[in-house]
Amino acid sequence: MLKVFSDERKKEYPNFEGADKPLVNPIKAETIAKVRAYRHDRIKQKVVEHDCAAILLYDPLNIRYATDCSDMQVWTMHNAARYTIVCADGHTICFEYKNAMHVAEGLDRVDEVRPAVTWFYFSSGPLIADKLKIWAAEITDVVRQHGGGNMRLAIDKMEPGGVDALRAHGIEIIEGQELTETARMIKSPDEIELMRWTIAVCEQGMWRMRENSIAGKTENEIWAELHYENIRNGGEWIETRLLAIGERTNPWFQECSDHVGKQGDLLSFDTDLVGPYGYCSDISRSWTIGLVPPTNEQRTIYAFAKSEIEHNMALIQPGMSFVEFSEKSMRIPEQYHDNRYSCAFHGVGLCDEYPAVPTHVDVELGKGYPGTIEEDMVLCIESCTGLNGGRECVKLEIQVLVTDKGAVQLDTFPFEDWD
Repeated sequence: MLKVFSDERKKEYPNFEGADKPLVNPIKAETIAKVRAYRHDRIKQKVVEHDCAAILLYDPLNIRYATDCSDMQVWTMHNAARYTIVCADGHTICFEYKNAMHVAEGLDRVDEVRPAVTWFYFSSGPLIADKLKIWAAEITDVVRQHGGGNMRLAIDKMEPGGVDALRAHGIEIIEGQELTETARMIKSPDEIELMRWTIAVCEQGMWRMRENSIAGKTENEIWAELHYENIRNGGEWIETRLLAIGERTNPWFQECSDHVGKQGDLLSFDTDLVGPYGYCSDISRSWTIGLVPPTNEQRTIYAFAKSEIEHNMALIQPGMSFVEFSEKSMRIPEQYHDNRYSCAFHGVGLCDEYPAVPTHVDVELGKGYPGTIEEDMVLCIESCTGLNGGRECVKLEIQVLVTDKGAVQLDTFPFEDWD
């Protein structure tokens, strides 16, 4: 039988004695109620700030943020079967899949639940034009009823046919992603409590992965441990399949497969985990198969990745511009340029969120945009380090809260002691 390793550090982790059982959910009902009120108010505030009558939401994560209604989240990412309107006066209508309207009924911030009028091809076939007329008329009625003559409607995302259908009714369409991303950008203390719970679930899954990082197991087998822990603790899904072993870590972004790990191979992963209550735990670690001491190359690239994370975390301050951060960020040696990550840090909440700030290498190539780090953002600080043409890459990432005193790390899973 294959040996499963048990790390002594895990004994310091909550619920070690009950490792075969789900964690105990610490979240109270009043926390959920406060989160719902805060998030709904943030969306309404942005609608008012942008002088819109309402915002129409199709992205299921934005619907979740505004209403806390969760209904077939992954399926409705590619099937426009439900949508929500939040009006400037606060009136909120969930238009739900007709057989699932009950999922939105009784939610604190939802005033009405109506059946959705769907007009994507799967549901409507050649009748799309007829369905569009019905849908556009209903949306326009809501805007007129609650807009006080204001016909500006923000929309986060939508199938293209809706644009002309709404404009034919006199609706002025406003880009809505700026509203939703900047609303979601600033976290409340209660949101941080939910995020800490998701991180705890994610890290429990990471310990399972670590204990199963043994020669002879496939990438898929090890990755399944994270899914198992997430689902049994009320989590939702994992956004990517970013776990690779050995030579498949370089270049990064190869998806999890049936590749079999060998003793001493480097294992690297990025959780991208959407856990309980829909919050994301986006953290990365690397270690060796068999948890054996690293090779000299593994030790060297790991040391740089860890120092990059620590250096860049220490820079984070509210009020710092993205440009200033880039100027002061850790310089990436040329031999690591090809495998550098796509950003130095990015926001996170219900998923990866605004902002995304590139590495200094990409800023020097003209990429990036202006902006400022703000208090109560949650950021993920990234490093992907491997030699150009080398065998392996180290992937490290931490999740931090921006406070008035700087960045506070939310994840607790230890780095390897390879110094």
